[in-house]
Amino acid sequence: MRQLLDNLKRHLHWVVFLLLEIVSLVLLFRFNPYQESVWFSRANQVSASIDELEHQLTAYLNLRHENRQLTQENLFLQHRLEQMRRLLEKVPTDTAVSNHLLTMEQAGMRMIPARICDNSVRQRDNIILINRGAHDGIKTEMGVVCGTGVVGIVAQVGPRHSTVLPVLNSKSSISCRIRGSNYFGYLRWQGGSPLMAQLTDVPHHAKVRIGDVVETSGFSNIFPAGIFVGRVEKIRNSKDGLSYQLDVRLSADLSNTQEVLVIESKEIILE
Repeated sequence: MRQLLDNLKRHLHWVVFLLLEIVSLVLLFRFNPYQESVWFSRANQVSASIDELEHQLTAYLNLRHENRQLTQENLFLQHRLEQMRRLLEKVPTDTAVSNHLLTMEQAGMRMIPARICDNSVRQRDNIILINRGAHDGIKTEMGVVCGTGVVGIVAQVGPRHSTVLPVLNSKSSISCRIRGSNYFGYLRWQGGSPLMAQLTDVPHHAKVRIGDVVETSGFSNIFPAGIFVGRVEKIRNSKDGLSYQLDVRLSADLSNTQEVLVIESKEIILE
Protein backbone atom coordinates (compact mmCIF):
# COMPACT_ATOMS: atom_id res chain seq x y z
CA MET A 1 0.00 0.00 0.00
CA ARG A 2 2.85 2.31 0.88
CA GLN A 3 4.53 1.57 -2.44
CA LEU A 4 1.30 2.27 -4.34
CA LEU A 5 0.93 5.65 -2.67
CA ASP A 6 4.54 6.50 -3.43
CA ASN A 7 4.01 5.61 -7.11
CA LEU A 8 0.89 7.77 -7.27
CA LYS A 9 2.73 10.67 -5.67
CA ARG A 10 5.60 10.39 -8.16
CA HIS A 11 3.21 10.36 -11.12
CA LEU A 12 0.64 12.76 -9.70
CA HIS A 13 1.33 15.36 -12.39
CA TRP A 14 0.46 12.82 -15.12
CA VAL A 15 -2.78 11.89 -13.37
CA VAL A 16 -3.76 15.56 -13.06
CA PHE A 17 -2.84 16.12 -16.70
CA LEU A 18 -5.05 13.24 -17.89
CA LEU A 19 -7.96 14.39 -15.76
CA LEU A 20 -7.71 17.93 -17.13
CA GLU A 21 -7.55 16.57 -20.68
CA ILE A 22 -10.69 14.51 -20.12
CA VAL A 23 -12.55 17.46 -18.60
CA SER A 24 -11.50 19.77 -21.45
CA LEU A 25 -12.64 17.25 -24.08
CA VAL A 26 -16.00 16.81 -22.35
CA LEU A 27 -16.50 20.59 -22.23
CA LEU A 28 -15.40 20.95 -25.86
CA PHE A 29 -17.83 18.36 -27.26
CA ARG A 30 -20.65 19.12 -24.83
CA PHE A 31 -20.99 22.89 -25.27
CA ASN A 32 -19.87 23.42 -28.89
CA PRO A 33 -22.50 22.34 -31.45
CA TYR A 34 -20.05 21.85 -34.33
CA GLN A 35 -17.59 19.72 -32.36
CA GLU A 36 -20.49 17.80 -30.81
CA SER A 37 -21.88 17.09 -34.29
CA VAL A 38 -18.48 15.89 -35.54
CA TRP A 39 -18.02 13.65 -32.51
CA PHE A 40 -21.55 12.27 -32.87
CA SER A 41 -21.01 11.52 -36.57
CA ARG A 42 -17.62 9.80 -36.03
CA ALA A 43 -18.90 7.79 -33.06
CA ASN A 44 -21.91 6.68 -35.07
CA GLN A 45 -19.70 5.55 -37.96
CA VAL A 46 -17.51 3.46 -35.66
CA SER A 47 -20.58 2.01 -33.97
CA ALA A 48 -22.15 1.32 -37.37
CA SER A 49 -19.06 -0.55 -38.57
CA ILE A 50 -19.12 -2.79 -35.51
CA ASP A 51 -22.87 -3.34 -35.80
CA GLU A 52 -22.49 -4.15 -39.50
CA LEU A 53 -19.90 -6.85 -38.77
CA GLU A 54 -22.21 -8.32 -36.15
CA HIS A 55 -25.13 -8.16 -38.59
CA GLN A 56 -23.12 -9.92 -41.33
CA LEU A 57 -22.24 -12.76 -38.96
CA THR A 58 -25.85 -13.10 -37.81
CA ALA A 59 -27.10 -12.93 -41.40
CA TYR A 60 -24.71 -15.71 -42.44
CA LEU A 61 -25.99 -17.94 -39.65
CA ASN A 62 -29.61 -17.24 -40.66
CA LEU A 63 -29.21 -17.77 -44.41
CA ARG A 64 -31.46 -20.83 -44.47
CA HIS A 65 -34.36 -18.98 -42.86
CA GLU A 66 -33.89 -15.91 -45.08
CA ASN A 67 -33.75 -18.02 -48.26
CA ARG A 68 -36.99 -19.72 -47.31
CA GLN A 69 -38.62 -16.35 -46.64
CA LEU A 70 -37.35 -14.89 -49.95
CA THR A 71 -38.74 -17.89 -51.81
CA GLN A 72 -42.16 -17.38 -50.25
CA GLU A 73 -42.10 -13.66 -51.04
CA ASN A 74 -41.03 -14.39 -54.62
CA LEU A 75 -43.95 -16.77 -55.11
CA PHE A 76 -46.32 -14.21 -53.61
CA LEU A 77 -45.04 -11.45 -55.92
CA GLN A 78 -45.31 -13.70 -58.97
CA HIS A 79 -48.91 -14.45 -58.04
CA ARG A 80 -49.71 -10.76 -57.61
CA LEU A 81 -48.00 -9.93 -60.91
CA GLU A 82 -50.16 -12.46 -62.72
CA GLN A 83 -53.28 -11.01 -61.11
CA MET A 84 -52.33 -7.47 -62.20
CA ARG A 85 -51.59 -8.68 -65.74
CA ARG A 86 -55.05 -10.20 -66.01
CA LEU A 87 -56.66 -7.03 -64.69
CA LEU A 88 -54.77 -4.86 -67.18
CA GLU A 89 -55.95 -7.07 -70.03
CA LYS A 90 -59.55 -6.25 -69.08
CA VAL A 91 -59.00 -2.48 -68.95
CA PRO A 92 -60.07 -0.77 -72.21
CA THR A 93 -57.17 1.69 -72.53
CA ASP A 94 -54.23 2.50 -74.75
CA THR A 95 -51.33 0.31 -73.61
CA ALA A 96 -48.84 2.70 -75.22
CA VAL A 97 -49.95 5.44 -72.81
CA SER A 98 -49.69 3.07 -69.85
CA ASN A 99 -46.19 2.00 -70.89
CA HIS A 100 -45.14 5.65 -71.35
CA LEU A 101 -46.37 6.58 -67.86
CA LEU A 102 -44.60 3.57 -66.38
CA THR A 103 -41.35 4.55 -68.16
CA MET A 104 -41.63 8.10 -66.83
CA GLU A 105 -42.14 6.85 -63.31
CA GLN A 106 -39.15 4.52 -63.51
CA ALA A 107 -36.96 7.26 -65.02
CA GLY A 108 -38.01 9.74 -62.38
CA MET A 109 -36.29 8.16 -59.42
CA ARG A 110 -33.45 5.88 -58.40
CA MET A 111 -33.64 3.44 -55.50
CA ILE A 112 -30.49 2.90 -53.44
CA PRO A 113 -30.78 -0.23 -51.24
CA ALA A 114 -29.40 0.06 -47.72
CA ARG A 115 -29.39 -1.84 -44.47
CA ILE A 116 -30.09 -0.46 -41.00
CA CYS A 117 -27.00 -0.74 -38.80
CA ASP A 118 -28.38 0.89 -35.66
CA ASN A 119 -31.88 1.89 -34.67
CA SER A 120 -33.98 3.00 -31.70
CA VAL A 121 -37.75 3.33 -31.30
CA ARG A 122 -38.22 4.10 -27.61
CA GLN A 123 -36.52 7.48 -27.35
CA ARG A 124 -38.15 10.87 -27.87
CA ASP A 125 -35.80 11.65 -30.77
CA ASN A 126 -34.95 8.33 -32.36
CA ILE A 127 -32.17 8.03 -34.95
CA ILE A 128 -31.49 5.39 -37.61
CA LEU A 129 -28.04 4.61 -39.02
CA ILE A 130 -27.74 3.00 -42.48
CA ASN A 131 -24.74 1.44 -44.23
CA ARG A 132 -24.75 3.79 -47.23
CA GLY A 133 -23.10 7.19 -47.53
CA ALA A 134 -21.70 9.79 -49.90
CA HIS A 135 -19.69 7.18 -51.80
CA ASP A 136 -22.98 5.45 -52.64
CA GLY A 137 -24.70 8.62 -53.85
CA ILE A 138 -26.57 9.39 -50.63
CA LYS A 139 -27.35 13.06 -49.93
CA THR A 140 -29.22 14.89 -47.21
CA GLU A 141 -32.96 15.41 -47.65
CA MET A 142 -33.42 12.08 -49.45
CA GLY A 143 -36.48 10.03 -48.55
CA VAL A 144 -36.10 6.57 -47.01
CA VAL A 145 -38.75 3.87 -47.36
CA CYS A 146 -39.09 0.14 -46.74
CA GLY A 147 -41.30 -2.56 -48.21
CA THR A 148 -44.26 -1.52 -46.07
CA GLY A 149 -44.10 2.28 -46.02
CA VAL A 150 -42.23 5.45 -45.12
CA VAL A 151 -39.19 5.28 -42.82
CA GLY A 152 -37.77 8.82 -42.67
CA ILE A 153 -35.45 11.40 -44.24
CA VAL A 154 -31.64 11.42 -44.51
CA ALA A 155 -30.28 14.00 -42.07
CA GLN A 156 -26.48 13.55 -42.06
CA VAL A 157 -24.19 11.85 -44.57
CA GLY A 158 -20.77 10.34 -43.99
CA PRO A 159 -18.48 8.59 -46.49
CA ARG A 160 -19.92 5.11 -45.85
CA HIS A 161 -22.82 5.63 -43.44
CA SER A 162 -25.72 8.04 -43.08
CA THR A 163 -28.02 9.17 -40.29
CA VAL A 164 -31.76 9.07 -40.95
CA LEU A 165 -34.35 11.16 -39.12
CA PRO A 166 -37.16 8.60 -38.85
CA VAL A 167 -40.89 9.14 -38.56
CA LEU A 168 -40.42 8.26 -34.88
CA ASN A 169 -38.64 11.53 -34.07
CA SER A 170 -40.23 14.64 -32.57
CA LYS A 171 -38.49 16.80 -35.20
CA SER A 172 -39.89 14.80 -38.12
CA SER A 173 -42.69 16.39 -40.19
CA ILE A 174 -43.82 14.74 -43.46
CA SER A 175 -46.53 16.11 -45.74
CA CYS A 176 -49.25 13.47 -46.18
CA ARG A 177 -52.75 13.35 -47.61
CA ILE A 178 -55.88 11.26 -47.38
CA ARG A 179 -55.94 8.91 -50.37
CA GLY A 180 -58.55 9.87 -52.93
CA SER A 181 -58.71 13.51 -51.85
CA ASN A 182 -56.61 16.66 -51.84
CA TYR A 183 -56.83 17.13 -48.07
CA PHE A 184 -53.41 16.98 -46.51
CA GLY A 185 -51.65 17.55 -43.23
CA TYR A 186 -48.31 16.90 -41.53
CA LEU A 187 -47.36 13.56 -40.04
CA ARG A 188 -45.69 13.98 -36.66
CA TRP A 189 -44.81 11.63 -33.81
CA GLN A 190 -45.65 12.66 -30.25
CA GLY A 191 -44.01 9.72 -28.51
CA GLY A 192 -45.58 6.58 -27.15
CA SER A 193 -46.25 3.61 -29.42
CA PRO A 194 -43.80 3.18 -32.35
CA LEU A 195 -46.77 2.11 -34.48
CA MET A 196 -48.82 5.29 -34.03
CA ALA A 197 -48.30 8.84 -35.32
CA GLN A 198 -50.50 11.91 -35.71
CA LEU A 199 -51.61 13.67 -38.90
CA THR A 200 -52.21 17.31 -37.93
CA ASP A 201 -53.69 20.39 -39.63
CA VAL A 202 -56.36 18.43 -41.53
CA PRO A 203 -59.26 20.87 -42.20
CA HIS A 204 -62.65 20.28 -40.59
CA HIS A 205 -64.44 20.19 -43.93
CA ALA A 206 -62.35 17.19 -45.02
CA LYS A 207 -64.39 14.01 -45.29
CA VAL A 208 -62.29 11.63 -43.22
CA ARG A 209 -63.32 8.21 -42.01
CA ILE A 210 -61.67 5.65 -39.77
CA GLY A 211 -59.77 3.22 -41.97
CA ASP A 212 -58.92 5.77 -44.66
CA VAL A 213 -55.48 5.36 -46.23
CA VAL A 214 -52.83 7.99 -45.47
CA GLU A 215 -50.12 8.44 -48.12
CA THR A 216 -47.38 10.90 -49.05
CA SER A 217 -48.70 14.03 -50.74
CA GLY A 218 -45.84 14.61 -53.18
CA PHE A 219 -45.67 18.31 -52.25
CA SER A 220 -41.88 18.11 -51.90
CA ASN A 221 -38.98 16.49 -53.76
CA ILE A 222 -38.30 14.14 -50.86
CA PHE A 223 -41.12 11.63 -51.36
CA PRO A 224 -43.15 11.04 -54.51
CA ALA A 225 -46.91 11.09 -54.11
CA GLY A 226 -48.80 7.96 -53.17
CA ILE A 227 -46.38 6.08 -50.89
CA PHE A 228 -48.40 4.20 -48.29
CA VAL A 229 -47.97 5.57 -44.76
CA GLY A 230 -50.77 3.99 -42.73
CA ARG A 231 -54.48 4.09 -41.91
CA VAL A 232 -56.61 6.46 -39.86
CA GLU A 233 -57.44 4.86 -36.52
CA LYS A 234 -58.94 7.77 -34.59
CA ILE A 235 -60.36 11.21 -35.46
CA ARG A 236 -60.34 14.07 -32.97
CA ASN A 237 -60.16 17.85 -32.82
CA SER A 238 -56.84 19.64 -32.49
CA LYS A 239 -56.08 21.50 -29.27
CA ASP A 240 -57.09 24.84 -30.77
CA GLY A 241 -60.25 23.30 -32.28
CA LEU A 242 -59.50 24.68 -35.76
CA SER A 243 -58.65 21.39 -37.47
CA TYR A 244 -58.59 17.61 -37.10
CA GLN A 245 -55.81 15.57 -35.57
CA LEU A 246 -55.84 12.02 -36.89
CA ASP A 247 -54.23 9.09 -35.14
CA VAL A 248 -52.54 7.07 -37.88
CA ARG A 249 -51.47 3.44 -37.45
CA LEU A 250 -48.18 3.29 -39.33
CA SER A 251 -47.70 0.56 -41.91
CA ALA A 252 -43.93 0.36 -41.32
CA ASP A 253 -42.84 -1.28 -38.06
CA LEU A 254 -39.45 0.37 -37.55
CA SER A 255 -38.69 -1.88 -34.58
CA ASN A 256 -38.58 -4.83 -36.99
CA THR A 257 -37.15 -3.25 -40.17
CA GLN A 258 -33.69 -4.10 -41.51
CA GLU A 259 -33.70 -3.39 -45.25
CA VAL A 260 -34.61 0.06 -46.64
CA LEU A 261 -34.49 2.01 -49.91
CA VAL A 262 -33.18 5.56 -50.27
CA ILE A 263 -35.06 7.54 -52.93
CA GLU A 264 -33.18 9.82 -55.28
CA SER A 265 -35.71 11.88 -57.21
CA LYS A 266 -34.73 13.15 -60.64
CA GLU A 267 -36.29 15.86 -62.75
CA ILE A 268 -38.41 14.37 -65.52
CA ILE A 269 -38.18 16.08 -68.91
CA LEU A 270 -41.32 15.67 -71.04
CA GLU A 271 -40.84 15.54 -74.77
